[in-house]
Amino acid sequence: MKHLLIAIALTLGSQFVIAEESRETKKVCIDVKKDGKEVKDPKTGKTKQSCKEVKQHKKLDGTKVPEKK
Repeated sequence: MKHLLIAIALTLGSQFVIAEESRETKKVCIDVKKDGKEVKDPKTGKTKQSCKEVKQHKKLDGTKVPEKK
């Protein structure tokens, strides 16, 4: 009985790992603003940016809604 439970737990766990790996991420950067003005880095002179990793979902195609008569 214990072997059966372990086998089920391993198969379910491996499916979640595969699902997590297939997701794609995209890096999104936004300029940092303070009092309506862009903040610049004193060393390089470039504007500072706040960057985040965002999950990218696939768009599902649906069927067209029929028109009423």
